[in-house]
Amino acid sequence: MTLKIAVQMDPMETVNIAGDSSFALMLSAQKRGHQIFHYDVKGLTLHANGRLTTPARPVTVRPVKGDHFTFGDPVKLDLGSDVDVVLMRQDPPFHVGYITATHLLERIEGETLVVNNPVSVRNAPEKVYVLDYAQFMPPTLITRDLDEVRAFQAEHGGIVVKPLHGNGGKAIFLVPEDGSNLSALFEVFNQTWPEPHMVQPFLPEVHEGDKRIVLIDGEVAGAINRKPGEGEFRSNLAQGGYAEPAVLTDREKEICAAMGPDLKRLGLIFVGIDVIGGKWLTEINVTSPTGIVAIDNFNGTDTPGMIWDAIEARVG
Repeated sequence: MTLKIAVQMDPMETVNIAGDSSFALMLSAQKRGHQIFHYDVKGLTLHANGRLTTPARPVTVRPVKGDHFTFGDPVKLDLGSDVDVVLMRQDPPFHVGYITATHLLERIEGETLVVNNPVSVRNAPEKVYVLDYAQFMPPTLITRDLDEVRAFQAEHGGIVVKPLHGNGGKAIFLVPEDGSNLSALFEVFNQTWPEPHMVQPFLPEVHEGDKRIVLIDGEVAGAINRKPGEGEFRSNLAQGGYAEPAVLTDREKEICAAMGPDLKRLGLIFVGIDVIGGKWLTEINVTSPTGIVAIDNFNGTDTPGMIWDAIEARVG
């Protein structure tokens, strides 16, 4: 099976080929003989006749730092009739522009497979969809109300405050048990973001690691354990954390078994979940999950290949 694949992602010039999951997926697709096109989400155009098009460029990729891609001549793609698969891989933040792209891509359903399903992506932002599995989460407050946060902290001690639609470990703040600077911090949060914010107890287990588990079509494909770097409590690799090999605890297996059938049903083919201390589910990443390069480096697996197996099965 030879597929035409349009990848909606950030500029190719910005890709860090050493660990970028989108680049790994493109390399894997190319090895299978699939044709790849790159386009920017800002180019999407919905026409009066209902066709969804975008300027795009054929792209050839290679694992050579500083010379990792070559573009062909620009083309205009009808995403409903000219390609078999669209990969939504531009990085968050999950804002109105991102949401609008899901509305547009939803209109080619039945013609082209979009991965992940745009309707499900729209309905499953990382720190909101996870609330469907509250039984596996630490105590969680979603609010803009400072008094509610103070009451929550009085009950739980040190807390962590996060933007509800943040990504990559950015703007996550630890507020100590004495609540110092809480009011000033929440003032900044309320001025910066119109939506409510996520508040959770600080989990000391984070020093043992924050596990990224990748699920493909609802099945566990692999995991890494991410640990905070020197002087940090955030374990995100983008924030100086480092990875080590990992196996799943019984609790983590229970979490994956609970959500796996839902992910498959919703068309969420490539998903990364985050679990702290082997037991606390904190996020379900569906927009542009990462981590597969590190997982394969430790385990000798081929996670991009498993993802393409799942996609090809759905297209077929």
